[in-house]
Amino acid sequence: CPMRDTLTRDITAAVQALPDVSAVHVEMGVMTDEQRKGLREMLRGGQAEREIPFNRPDSLTKIYAVASGKGGVGKSSVTVNLAVLMAASGLKVGIIDADVYGHSIPAMLGVGDERPTQVEDMIMPVPVMDLKAISIGMLKPRRDQVVAWRGPMLDRALVQMLSDVYWGDLDVLLLDLPPGTGDIAISLGQHLPNAEVLVVTTPQQAAAEVAERAGTMASMMHQRVVGIVENMSYLQHPDRPGERITLFGSGGADRVAATLTERLGYDVPVLAHVPLDERLRIGSDVGRPIVLSDPESVASRELARVAQTLSGRSRGLAGMQLGLSPAGRT
Repeated sequence: CPMRDTLTRDITAAVQALPDVSAVHVEMGVMTDEQRKGLREMLRGGQAEREIPFNRPDSLTKIYAVASGKGGVGKSSVTVNLAVLMAASGLKVGIIDADVYGHSIPAMLGVGDERPTQVEDMIMPVPVMDLKAISIGMLKPRRDQVVAWRGPMLDRALVQMLSDVYWGDLDVLLLDLPPGTGDIAISLGQHLPNAEVLVVTTPQQAAAEVAERAGTMASMMHQRVVGIVENMSYLQHPDRPGERITLFGSGGADRVAATLTERLGYDVPVLAHVPLDERLRIGSDVGRPIVLSDPESVASRELARVAQTLSGRSRGLAGMQLGLSPAGRT
């Protein structure tokens, strides 16, 4: 069992906390087929197989898809740090690495070699940093195996991570999307129409132009764009406090926000300007997000603003069909 050590540690700690307990010895066995079937039925809670629980009328989970127009803008780093911040605030958070070809979430969370536990056809997400995570990278037989799938396979992979994974009761689900407007973005709109989209760009005008397309794509799938994050916004001058070096230009996020506000007909705000910070890159490489290693850094504070904004948004049934009928009708 991949979680043997975790279970042993948690059970030991819980029992040792009881009065008059001097020693704890944990032994594990293998479930019978009947026990596994019972556990699967309990986890599914009576829901149909292949049902996406986040689409149920009684689901209160807020879903945010983190998108970008092009790769290399730091979308995955933003996703991981937001997830960790939300979990640290006490929310129940799940994260799906939907960037099937370029999955990097496991390594950024420090669980690149972890494999999820599977009960029959139910998959247990990997617990890490008080959140739950799943990625195609965790499901491959080998870490270096290349994923070369076409549209239908990509769609099935996304559905599997949504319906076959036991998420439990989440407050927030974050999805790290692949860059661009391809198959996964289309599938997301079909399978999670209630998701909202956070667009990540850099200040560079070329990046901003394609980021606008990502936002427009979300609107075409009837998903709301909740805001823009400008990553690599500037570099703080090492010798002149307060002076910023704009290595990638400036105004990218403002351009995207203005264009989408006009195009979509509602306010699309810029939520943060995250500066270039070597610690952000190092944290992603070693599996220790900057919001944990350097919570007082400017980058961490900007990301915390985004997490607070998203966490504070209403979590309710507004706009959802409740399945009610007028009195007297059946």
